[in-house]
Amino acid sequence: MADVLLATDADWTFEEVAGALADDDTRVNRVRSGRELLAVTEELAPELVILDLQIGSMGGMACSLELRAESDAGRLQYQKVLMLLDRPADTFLARRARADGWLIKPLDAFRLRRGRQVIAQGGTFYENAG
Repeated sequence: MADVLLATDADWTFEEVAGALADDDTRVNRVRSGRELLAVTEELAPELVILDLQIGSMGGMACSLELRAESDAGRLQYQKVLMLLDRPADTFLARRARADGWLIKPLDAFRLRRGRQVIAQGGTFYENAG
């Protein structure tokens, strides 16, 4: 079974992502705080990490940068990251955070599944890359 790890404190975001991606072969796991992300990532070794840009104490950009720093230092396997952005102007932040892709809210199941598929296969998935 494939694991997807979503970092969000918004229940509606979790419901949309889980509704789009969870099935007999995929489990969507959740952390509500960016501070929990590293430990759960190490435990699960997910196929994909999805980061909501706006997470309470440690946002998606900081989380992505932490995952990249740990990977660059050899302490964590490289994690594929899809960021969920609030507006097109936020693509600058996702690029700086070295995300493998991003989607701009509002979300829909088709774009979530397509983004997951492309990134899981080693590609990148950028909306409004500007």
